[in-house]
Amino acid sequence: MRTILGSLQKIPTRLRMRGTASAAILMYHRIAQPDFDPWGLSVAPHNFADHLDILRQYAQPMSLSELATCQRNGRIPQRAVVITFDDGYADNLYHAKPLLERYHIPATCFITTKYLGSQREFWWDELQRVLLQPGNLPETLSLNVHGELKQWHVATQYSQEEYESDRHRKAWEGQPNSRLAFYYSVWSALRILPYNQRQILQNEILNWANADTQGRKNYRALTHEELLDLERGGLVEIGAHTLTHPSLPAHSLAVQRVEIQQSKQELEQLLHHSVDSFAYPFGDFNQHSVRAVKEAGFKQACSTVQLGVEQGSNCFQMPRFEVQNWTRKEFEENISRWLT
Repeated sequence: MRTILGSLQKIPTRLRMRGTASAAILMYHRIAQPDFDPWGLSVAPHNFADHLDILRQYAQPMSLSELATCQRNGRIPQRAVVITFDDGYADNLYHAKPLLERYHIPATCFITTKYLGSQREFWWDELQRVLLQPGNLPETLSLNVHGELKQWHVATQYSQEEYESDRHRKAWEGQPNSRLAFYYSVWSALRILPYNQRQILQNEILNWANADTQGRKNYRALTHEELLDLERGGLVEIGAHTLTHPSLPAHSLAVQRVEIQQSKQELEQLLHHSVDSFAYPFGDFNQHSVRAVKEAGFKQACSTVQLGVEQGSNCFQMPRFEVQNWTRKEFEENISRWLT
């Protein structure tokens, strides 16, 4: 506790020493405690509460639209911080919003509209459920990916001990020939595919593994009604995150336009107001992506470049810092560095 208090006492001093105004946009995904989190998407509720407590005391929290307006007007406030969530997990409503309300801190949630109300998990979660559970799988997986036959030779037995070892690693840290490395390789192959092609291959994987499409409740996306509840009260604003969460640069300008424009239109029809903010899935974008975002009528868009927002930052490539499941002390150290 003494270490934490000592760190807290130093934060305001460091922040006051800043010579020019810049802001930190923070990127979260889930407020949850899953047993296995290969992408580091989840922050435990008690850690998130500590993050908010620190921001309330030592920063100036604001919404993304407020920050973008300040930037356009040439006046980014000192210690400005924005909280964002990507994808549209249901725990944003049930775990994140009550804590945001407790500390009265706004947030922007970027929604992948195709998954609203779906019984299936986000595709990377479904893949994790099927491939990274203790038990046995067939020894060879064969998939036709973009006309190319890909084959994986699988470690058929996946013990509880191997599972326990893997759950402390990120997806890209799997040992050679391990089940985690297999998962990452399959994920990489599916990542750049169009939605319909990826769905076909996901179904083939489910059949191969003798698994079903029913997702885990604690991994599900928001329903349409829950999205309205999330926005209700004005503390949470809604942004778009495409229809199906593609890696945009892997697709033509025409496909990108559909993904970007229709996600905006669907949200606006549901919410009955303009949706002005966008976030690029996976943080992937190219010049066509930025062009399509501008053409769709968005006012600002977020990337995943790990930098602060400066006065000269491109409002259609706003950088963000990814937040991990950090303790209070770890978050203090990071936020003080980002705002210095």
